[in-house]
Amino acid sequence: MPLLAESLLDFPCDFPIKVMGRKAPGFAQSVTEIVRRHAPDFDPATVEMRPSRQGRYLSVTCVVRATSREQLDALYQELCDHPSVVMVL
Repeated sequence: MPLLAESLLDFPCDFPIKVMGRKAPGFAQSVTEIVRRHAPDFDPATVEMRPSRQGRYLSVTCVVRATSREQLDALYQELCDHPSVVMVL
């Protein structure tokens, strides 16, 4: 039986991250600040935002240039730890 690869991704690669959270002032800015800490070359002008149907939640999609699995794990962890974040995909 062959060993599974450490990661199915080939690094570096462009990797989309969708963050959903409660719509509140500064939510999108907080997400982009976290993303920039982990991916300094991230361009906030590329962020896509979509409100939920009833306007209570906001989806923020960021595409980062991922360089390692550890980088993505740390980014996901910090995003998940944010109090306004409901889900990270």
